[in-house]
Amino acid sequence: MSAPRAHVTASETGRSTFAVRIETSSHVLTGDEPVDAGGGGLGPSPFELLSAALAECTAMTVRWYARQQRWPVEHVSVVVDYGKRQLAGASSPVDVFEKTIFIRGAELTDEQRSRLFDVASKCPVQRVLESSPSIKSELGAITDL
Repeated sequence: MSAPRAHVTASETGRSTFAVRIETSSHVLTGDEPVDAGGGGLGPSPFELLSAALAECTAMTVRWYARQQRWPVEHVSVVVDYGKRQLAGASSPVDVFEKTIFIRGAELTDEQRSRLFDVASKCPVQRVLESSPSIKSELGAITDL
């Protein structure tokens, strides 16, 4: 399996103060801030998209593993709640993602369900969020068309 890669562009639309058109290799969507944060509420906020990526990857990882094992999983859904929280002993608030994983499969054993729960924490997006990724930025040259 090849290493994951992504090429995404976000460009202001002018439809609200913060609205952007997000383009991936094969999809287009709108991102925005909620109205109470000064946006127009025209699409998911950056932290909603980040939380969605974690939920999506978790569900896909559980499904992938269940298929590999030929286990009778009927449905997988994942809920992610994100927020800044002041944890005991921390000097400042930290980012907290709370994941709830729902795995439906009437014929699953307790051991299979437990293994699927363990596998859910190994999704690639979670591994990136738990690591210290490198972000390199550069200023691009704007040319008028």
